[in-house]
This record gives sequence, C-alpha cells and structure tokens, in this order.
Amino acid sequence: MATFDREYEPIVLALNHVAGDRARRMREVVDVLWRFMKDHGVSWVGFYLINEDESAMNLGPSRDTPACNPIELHGACGKSWRTNKPLIIRDIKNLGPEYIACDPRDMSELVIPLFDQDGGCWGVLDVDSRERGAFGEVDMVELRRIMESTGLSWPKPHLEALQY
Repeated sequence: MATFDREYEPIVLALNHVAGDRARRMREVVDVLWRFMKDHGVSWVGFYLINEDESAMNLGPSRDTPACNPIELHGACGKSWRTNKPLIIRDIKNLGPEYIACDPRDMSELVIPLFDQDGGCWGVLDVDSRERGAFGEVDMVELRRIMESTGLSWPKPHLEALQY
C-alpha cells in the first residue's frame, strides 16, 4: 500500500483569499487541490452535491477527468452524505457492491461531508487515487480544515471517519 506525505500548508496559503458564492469557491478549491495534489497520488478531485429530492448526487466542480453524473446514494459519496461521516477507503474492494466505479483504475478514496450552518449535509468532497492506501487520518483532518477555512463546510465536532 502506498503512503503519501502531502504538504497542506501551501494549499492553505493558496486558498487564503477564496471569495465569492459557493460555486465559485468550489471551482477555486478544486483547481488548487488538483494543482498541489495531482503529483502526490491523487487521480481525481471533485464535489458531489445532493439533488433537490435527496435521491442522488450531482457532479459539481471537478478535476481532471470526466466522472459519473449523477450517482446513486449507495456509493461512497452517498454513504458519507447519509452518515455525515468522512470515509477513508484504503482499498475500494472493501466496499464491494457499495462502490461506484467511475474510473476502474482508482484503488482508494477519501470522502469528506460538507455541512451548512444548520448542520445539514449539502454535499461531499471526493478525492480518488490509483494507489491503494493513498489516504489517511492526516488527509482527512487537513481537507476538513480546508473545507472549513474556505467556507464550504461549517465545523462539526466529533467526526470520526469510517475506514474501509
């Protein structure tokens, strides 16, 4: 299994002045995450947003290849949304039929739920890798911190990740 030591401080600094509406902030965050992470074990990064009737998730800003759209709620992103918990998936094979394979080359995934001020989950940040074991607790903590510092998620204490 791969492990990656990612530097998050340059990402935080690059996102220091993110402004605008949610859609603009999501686009900027995706572009910066991609720029800093694409050479460090990340094959795709993007947002999925719950649709109006909460029956599926629609693709938001993403990089760098096309992705499934819409996706059903039985997948990793839907599970993170339903449980309001981050998912650290060290090996996508551990998810069995719950996995939605947008890119069959991906081997691991990290999903971070995103919360409104009232505590409701409006979507998720999804980060994929073609390496098994590419994400860990540090990645989860740092990406949650970035989502909060850019105003894309309100803090929610005691979010212990589900790990697969």
